Amino acid sequence: RLLLLLLVAASAVARSEASANLGGVPSKRLKMQYATGPLLKFQICVSGYRRVFEEYMRVISQRYPDIRIEGENYLPQPIYRHIASFLSIFKLVLIGLIIVGKDPFAFFGMQAPSIWQWGQENKVYACMMVFFLSNMIENQCMSTGAFEITLNDVPVWSKLESGHLPSMQQLVQILDNEMKLNVHMDSIPHHRS
Repeated sequence: RLLLLLLVAASAVARSEASANLGGVPSKRLKMQYATGPLLKFQICVSGYRRVFEEYMRVISQRYPDIRIEGENYLPQPIYRHIASFLSIFKLVLIGLIIVGKDPFAFFGMQAPSIWQWGQENKVYACMMVFFLSNMIENQCMSTGAFEITLNDVPVWSKLESGHLPSMQQLVQILDNEMKLNVHMDSIPHHRS
């Protein structure tokens, strides 16, 4: 029974790490390779804005078939990534210690606190509590709230600066203006000096 619990916990960890990716796609990039025009890049907090990104991508690719669209996870600061990684490993070690019944406090010559004794008497609940609390903190560390948009590496929208997402009308207006500006700049003859 304990081995089964450990297997369930390990599979849940694998599922939670897979959900941190963009729908099973490696977390680095979602790309639309068939387009050859300007590059519109979204850097988003996947846990919060994946559906919004997919909807924007669908509408933009219909309206502007030449635009290449990429989406990637906007990573939090390194300290938060390290905390999340540490918690991911620590939770597995702690669950393993609870299941095996080893007292880590005895190693340091300390008396086990009452919460540890409760965890030994209620292993299933203790493992579930460790797992879900750790996941909650890990998700909080990895959440950035970002929805950053660039067109050919030029920033056109930042949720981190503006505090809100662009509406579809705002985004289309921004893209229309940028595309007109690019066409106008391309049509100006370049004189050599």
